[in-house]
Amino acid sequence: MVTQHLPGKIYGVNNMDKKKLIIRPRRYGAETTVISLRLPKDMIKVIEDIATTTGRTRNEIMVMSLEYALDNMEIEEK
Repeated sequence: MVTQHLPGKIYGVNNMDKKKLIIRPRRYGAETTVISLRLPKDMIKVIEDIATTTGRTRNEIMVMSLEYALDNMEIEEK
């Protein structure tokens, strides 16, 4: 088991089940728009810590995370 540390959290991850966030070139290069999103304060703190650690903006971290979620999302039918 590998232990991963993200600011504010420690996760135990089994190597066989481990998924990685692979950073690739931007796919969505078109015009952007601003949206409003309510997030828990502790989640924002983790995002800010990751942004600081990686030298990226909060926006970049959130876009990468959303792209990852969209690529790995599975919708269950009722």
